[in-house]
Amino acid sequence: MAKNIRGNGDGKNGENQSYRRGNETVSRRQLVKEVAKGEHPGYHNVKVDGTKYVRANPDKRKGNNVDQD
Repeated sequence: MAKNIRGNGDGKNGENQSYRRGNETVSRRQLVKEVAKGEHPGYHNVKVDGTKYVRANPDKRKGNNVDQD
């Protein structure tokens, strides 16, 4: 379980093709699978134009979103 997941914005149009999970980098595909299994509470998957991405569950804090530093 990761407390802090950040998107790398490393895709063609700035989409997240990989994420930082603590000190390691993990592919979008792998992280999507882990989130689907419930391994990262506080995160969910979304499908955008047929591709699944990881998002933080909504709350009132901006600092815990995957695209925030």
